[in-house]
Amino acid sequence: MIALALPDPLARQVRSWVLHAFPRGQSGIDYDEPIGDPGLFGPDTVTWRVHADFPGMLAGGLCALMLQLLHPRALAGVYDHSNFRQDLVGRLRRTTAFVAGTTYAGGAQARAMIERVRRIHAQVAGTLPDGRPYAASEPELLTWVHVTEAYGFLEGYRRYCRPVPTEMADRYYDEVRRVAEALGAREVPATEAAVHAHLEAMRPRLRLDARAREVLAVLCAMRLPVPVPGLSRELFLGAGAALLPDWAARTLGLDGLRRRVAAAALVRLAPAFRRALDDGPAVRACRRIGVTRAVLARWPRPAVAGPRHG
Repeated sequence: MIALALPDPLARQVRSWVLHAFPRGQSGIDYDEPIGDPGLFGPDTVTWRVHADFPGMLAGGLCALMLQLLHPRALAGVYDHSNFRQDLVGRLRRTTAFVAGTTYAGGAQARAMIERVRRIHAQVAGTLPDGRPYAASEPELLTWVHVTEAYGFLEGYRRYCRPVPTEMADRYYDEVRRVAEALGAREVPATEAAVHAHLEAMRPRLRLDARAREVLAVLCAMRLPVPVPGLSRELFLGAGAALLPDWAARTLGLDGLRRRVAAAALVRLAPAFRRALDDGPAVRACRRIGVTRAVLARWPRPAVAGPRHG
């Protein structure tokens, strides 16, 4: 691992906090081998840019969680089959490892991770209190979870890193659906307009019921293993909530002023996070395939025109 000469005390403190909350080296993912393997995406994708930005990814992931808990059948797998009440941070770490691994690890590792999650999903099924069945492997639920995550990650990058042209947003959604489809999702939207249409179409199925309120309460009380955990939680939860569609924020009963304050604060702090964490999976993947990290700061070349789905 390359040692960084961090330019300021804030970046050093941020690095200590983040690596304590999300320690490296525990996932078993090897980002350094095999040499030359671009994995499922590679340096010519928008995905490599978006998923390299820690502030946008964490805020976007929390945005996705808040959207997901509004879908009773999608929430049921977490509610009935996980220990989210005792270990929500652990769940966030596992999700972070899956996204990083499928984005930046070599192809064989990424496909193995996807297959492992498929096996887990196959065991998660049950019945809602109203008698409706659910299964984590249902294509509709997989698509919903994917759409909320992709939306959150892209909007996090757009809000806390840099503007995203529509062409790049469309490319991102078209790229990342390959993981969702490998997991079993179907009819996955592949453009920004299609993603927004999907979110709008799902609104009649979403609600803040008793289970959703309980999970939201756990999320809002989460204690990150860092100094001043309440402040850190409020910063990232508020910044994540600021990414929500307005109708979702209203449904969740989230305060608009707190969302705006948190978003403004993360915009100011995001550069320190980038300085502090400039040696993560994205940079290691760049070294593995022999390109400089500078590629992550530039949009990829325009795509060759071709058929588009979704």
